[in-house]
Amino acid sequence: METNDIKILFFDIGGILLTNGWGHESRKLAAEKFGLDYEEMKELHTFIFNVYESGSITLDEYLDTVVFNHPRDFPREDFKEFMFQQSVELPTLQWLKEWKKDCGFRIISINNEGKELNDYRVKKFKLHEFFDAFVSSCEVSLRKPDPRIWQLAMGIAQVSPNQCVYFDDRIMFVKASEKLGISSFHHTSLEYTQKILENLKENHNK
Repeated sequence: METNDIKILFFDIGGILLTNGWGHESRKLAAEKFGLDYEEMKELHTFIFNVYESGSITLDEYLDTVVFNHPRDFPREDFKEFMFQQSVELPTLQWLKEWKKDCGFRIISINNEGKELNDYRVKKFKLHEFFDAFVSSCEVSLRKPDPRIWQLAMGIAQVSPNQCVYFDDRIMFVKASEKLGISSFHHTSLEYTQKILENLKENHNK
């Protein structure tokens, strides 16, 4: 990788900057808290969540299928509030916000997220302070690992693969990005990603 050629950094959000918006651990907690059949919920979630993340249905429509397909003794708004509360900031975020101030790179998200959760997370955690643009599945109707979502992001940024670096906590997405010629890294810890980024900045600012 010729670091002097790098112009754009692409980042996933869940698992790096924040916890996942609605991962399996959160769904298990929801089943326990609200007295739901987790196995039924899991099966219905698998059928419909991709449709939600692609922006084709709303959060309420997702919940109609997965949770409120039976009469419930709790309000819908209570369940939605629980969903939003599952988003927690990770230590990486504040470090990255400081690092970005003089890094010299443009930074764009490439993330799979449903619209209501995505909008909440961007606003709640002030992600505009780190990202220059967002390529979110709910807005572009493409989901990782579809290669077109990275191609779209490169088109928006007007860069070629050799001018990009990508970070993701899921190895499957790292490998999908690598197939396009993008230098990609599997985020496993803040320390690991810090080391890569500091090296990129040092070489870029020479």
